[in-house]
Order: sequence, then C-alpha cells, then structure tokens
Amino acid sequence: MRQLLIAFLVLLVAPAWAETRDPGNHFFQPKFGDLKADLDIARQQGKKGIFLFFEMDDCPFCERMKTTILNQPDVQDAFRKLFLIYPIDVNGDTQMIDFQGKETTEKAFAFSHRVRATPTMLFFDLDGKLVTRHTGPTKNKEEFLLLGQYVADGVYATEPFTKYKQGK
Repeated sequence: MRQLLIAFLVLLVAPAWAETRDPGNHFFQPKFGDLKADLDIARQQGKKGIFLFFEMDDCPFCERMKTTILNQPDVQDAFRKLFLIYPIDVNGDTQMIDFQGKETTEKAFAFSHRVRATPTMLFFDLDGKLVTRHTGPTKNKEEFLLLGQYVADGVYATEPFTKYKQGK
C-alpha cells in the first residue's frame, strides 16, 4: 500500500516536462499520399511549408529522434503550427503523388531526393521547392526547434544552418 501511495505522489508532482506524446499521433499528420494537394492545404492553413521526415525500420537514429525529440509536446506544437509534417519510408512501396503531380512510391521519391541516410529531414516551401536538408539526427530538441525556426523565418535563403546556429 505504501508503495502505491508513493507512486501516486510521484505522478502527482511529476514536472510538466516529463509529459510525452506519441509522435505518430501528435507530430506526424495522417498521409493522403498527394504532396501536390498538400501544398494547397498548407497554403490554406497558413503554414510555412511541408516537412518530410525520411526514415526506415530499425534505424536507431530515427528511433532516438522519435523517443527524445519528436515526442515532446512543445516540439509537436511548434512544428505543427508551422508545417504539414509527414514521415516517408525510404524503403516503402506505398504509392504517392509528388509535388509535381507525378505518381511514384515513397522509395522512389526518397531516391529522387538523394536520401541516402536516415533520418533525413527535408523542408519544402509552398511551391514544393526543397529549401532545407538536414541529414542525421539533431543533437537535442533545442537544435531541432532552431532548425524549424530557421526554415520558418526564411534564413535558409541567406546563410547555412551551421552559421545560423553559431549566432544563436
């Protein structure tokens, strides 16, 4: 009984930062497989663009991103405010439509964008133009949030992310 009371008290006073949410439900949005149509949705919703997270099964770096960064409510809320967000399986045979309206598969789409390692994060503007690429995991959620802000503010047009980070 005493252990149950202690466990309850710990949960009661647990800090807010301990809360996490499943990235599958709270970070990524449901895919309809039509990126060209998604551009219209992003415009209508006042988003800055589309964020694609290229992953594959058994990728330890993808898993680390999901369990330490993409599961954080503040990260989820910040990115969902700015972007439409979709995962792309680099080995996936799921049919999709690219930004130009061409039918393809997730695997072929990843290959066409030179995704050779996972995770690779690509940001596209509202015209479907690739504006920022980040290969590999970010070191922490602060860096990930900074990456999102870098894209949202359009700084990618004037300086590389590494230089932007140094100035922050």
